[in-house]
Amino acid sequence: MRRLAPEEAALWQKVIATVKPMTGRKAPSKPVAAAPAPKPVHPASKPTPKVMKPVAPPVPAPRTVARSSNTLDGSWDRQLSRGLVSPESAIDLHGHSLASAYDRLDRGLEQAIAQGDRVLLLVTGKPPRPESERPHARGAIRAAVGDWLASSRHAGRIAAVRNAHPRHGGNGALYIVLRRPILSNRGEKS
Repeated sequence: MRRLAPEEAALWQKVIATVKPMTGRKAPSKPVAAAPAPKPVHPASKPTPKVMKPVAPPVPAPRTVARSSNTLDGSWDRQLSRGLVSPESAIDLHGHSLASAYDRLDRGLEQAIAQGDRVLLLVTGKPPRPESERPHARGAIRAAVGDWLASSRHAGRIAAVRNAHPRHGGNGALYIVLRRPILSNRGEKS
């Protein structure tokens, strides 16, 4: 630990003098001794500044590769954007509170994975219009869905989330594309 320069010590004493103890706590019984005032330095007798050697920046730790939401190939994205993929199951979150919508989403994902579905339609309702007054009374579920899916216990099974085609709900719905189950050597689902 380095010692404070006299100027720094004087400044620190000013800071300490302005601090008041929290309610219900006692002030320290020993006041900290003030640092001696700095001696004036004659300009001609100023020591030359020390030259600091450049320090190499620390080597960053290896980053873990997060799964990107962009894991679909081009043909999947084209089919989804044209509405050519029919969802095998759907979860409708209309009329739910945030808590019940989260539970419904979790149960629906669990059921879709158990059935072996690949594409799930999540109906959230349309997001609020930009010109609507804030705070929004609507659109809370739609705003929270991205975080819910990212932190879900099923996040590893989700390959991608895309906006739905107008025939499947448009801005009021999302496609959730699920990964294929990983098969073990004996052909069993894991």
